[in-house]
Amino acid sequence: MNVLLLGSGGREHALAWKIAASPLLTKLYAAPGNPGIGAEAELVKLDIADHAAVATFCREKKIDLVVVGPEGPLVAGIADDLRAENIRVFGPSKAAARLEGSKGFTKDLCARYNIPTAAYGRFGDLASAKAYVEKMGAPTVIKADGLAAGKGVTVAMTMVEAQAALASCFDGSFGAAGAEVVIEEFMTGEEASFFCLCDGTTALPFGTAQDHKRVGDGDVGLNTGGMGAYSPAPVMTPDMIERTMREIIEPTMRGMADLDAPFAGILFAGLMITENGPKLIEYNTRFGDPECQVLMMRLKDDLLVLLNAAVDGQLAHTSVRWRDEAALTVVMAARGYPGTPEKGSVIRGVEDAAGEGVQIFHAGTAINGGALVANGGRVLNVTATGATVGEAQARAYSALDRIDWPDGFCRRDIGWQAVAREQAG
Repeated sequence: MNVLLLGSGGREHALAWKIAASPLLTKLYAAPGNPGIGAEAELVKLDIADHAAVATFCREKKIDLVVVGPEGPLVAGIADDLRAENIRVFGPSKAAARLEGSKGFTKDLCARYNIPTAAYGRFGDLASAKAYVEKMGAPTVIKADGLAAGKGVTVAMTMVEAQAALASCFDGSFGAAGAEVVIEEFMTGEEASFFCLCDGTTALPFGTAQDHKRVGDGDVGLNTGGMGAYSPAPVMTPDMIERTMREIIEPTMRGMADLDAPFAGILFAGLMITENGPKLIEYNTRFGDPECQVLMMRLKDDLLVLLNAAVDGQLAHTSVRWRDEAALTVVMAARGYPGTPEKGSVIRGVEDAAGEGVQIFHAGTAINGGALVANGGRVLNVTATGATVGEAQARAYSALDRIDWPDGFCRRDIGWQAVAREQAG
């Protein structure tokens, strides 16, 4: 098979690494990719926002499958445009991608199909949003309705924080994404990430993980796109997975089919595991980042076989096998992130850091004058496996400490909840 992978981050490097290992693969292309992805695929200079250009490339190179990494092109309808040209694509339609593209849409779907989630309100102006917050009180959660690169959510512990978050949305900080806001009740519990491969009819459980959103150790500071993750998430017991499928995933699949927008692709449920069971925080309609990195390290089966089964509507006859090991990834970020990151600093020692049970996935890197340099906020994902989360954690940080990058930083406590569980034992 000739495969085109769209995207340029750590998620896409992990997907490229796994797809490149498939015996089904003839040629892997990636657009635009990054230096790490370039070790697995031929990089092509395509504007992935130009759907016609992507379709033309697919015809010229006889592409058998397009795998869409980031959410932006999916919400913009690239899957529809490629399918209209009879090009096979893994990823949901524009209508189905509303599950990520509009938090308000998802909340309304939850209300209609009795999917457990936080109580909420939707608002298109600052005055009514402020009035609702004053009525509900703090803590509360303020979300920009649209895509905001993982930074459009504020968990406001005080009224001052809530009012500032609302002002930020409506003053244009998130562009069109913040033109409408969703205000939710604050939920308590433990967060988990749950994934399903979907073909429009069948949803096949595809692993669990736990992400670390806050920038600082101890889960403090600003929200980020994710500073690290590990898999599996101990809180997602077999019983919790069964309940999540029955109470959240299956009614979502039915609801989307009822709306004539059947969901096919990867469905990523951000969950809060409360004392009353799982509740949906939000949906993403693509592999998580950095959750994808730990899932790919643990996936035993051929990813390309699974993606084909999803595209061809064959998931009812498919199963997924996982390695027994845990996997953990630590994000190395550029100074200034999650604000404006400092780009261009030289990174050394990446090749020396990789080894047995360790993969370094590139997220925001470039080559400048023959040197590897930082080219984004989240720059490297140092990923390791181990018999336990604690062992994977130790191996990841040992590898990370071999990387010479004075201008980078990371959290030093990724996996702390699972490690504490293991030590309590």
